[in-house]
Amino acid sequence: MAMRVYVRVVERGSMSAAARDLGMGQPAVSERIDRLEQYLNTRLLLRNTRKLSVTDVGAAFYERSKLVLESASDALAVASADQPLRGTLRIAAPHGLGEVILPSILLQVRVRHPQLKIELVLNDRIVDPVTEGVDISLRLGEIGEGNFIVRKLGHISRVLVASAGYLGRHRAPAKPDDLADHPFLRVSGLFNNGRLPLIGPDQQTELAAIDIAVSTSHWRPLHSLLLDGAGIGVLQQPVCSEDLASGRLVRLLPGFAVPGFDLHALYPTMKPVPPRIRTILSLLESQLPAALG
Repeated sequence: MAMRVYVRVVERGSMSAAARDLGMGQPAVSERIDRLEQYLNTRLLLRNTRKLSVTDVGAAFYERSKLVLESASDALAVASADQPLRGTLRIAAPHGLGEVILPSILLQVRVRHPQLKIELVLNDRIVDPVTEGVDISLRLGEIGEGNFIVRKLGHISRVLVASAGYLGRHRAPAKPDDLADHPFLRVSGLFNNGRLPLIGPDQQTELAAIDIAVSTSHWRPLHSLLLDGAGIGVLQQPVCSEDLASGRLVRLLPGFAVPGFDLHALYPTMKPVPPRIRTILSLLESQLPAALG
């Protein structure tokens, strides 16, 4: 156990973060590290009030410890291949996906594997499963380099929309150049250059000027403002499909498409992959395409 605690502390870079991942108190984590250093009769970590760093010996011990823990995980995976899934599965996901799509899939997980506990962590940044202590990280768009495996699960489309009420008061844009005449609502961080990429019927991408009137850090206020007729904006298809079907929202410039995002699953490099991760990945691969439309 002390070795596992040490590996998590090094990967997370702090005692408190490791304690949260392991479900332990920070004093208990610190005590395990102290006892490990006493047992080895060497200093593994250098600690002060501001940061934690690894000694040369500590770095070497970390690499060897990871190999030992991975071997133990391999053995347990083989022995428990036919056993019910137990323990805790931690999944990180973007807000829109996690709030609209994942709940029904996680319900299926609970029905099929009632002894498996689930922790769902929602945020819209790239989450490295190795450093953040999650089993699976679902991410949209480009994925950088890291010590993890990437598996593509699907594609999330985006649509340019306005409410039927807004279009009852304003002329609908007939061409990309018309978009600048309407107040544009967005999630913060998107379209920062004041341009909206649009793929035309000829499959060529053009950048249409937009007048950004409202920015919000979460998709739900954007969705509400669009339904209330505050302007035009872009939403991910899964979060507005029912509104489009009912006519509450209307797709603008239907001959043009807003580029979407590829959806990937990131998980740590372990051989073999633990049964809980392998099983849930298989379920996500089978269920997400239909859920994403």
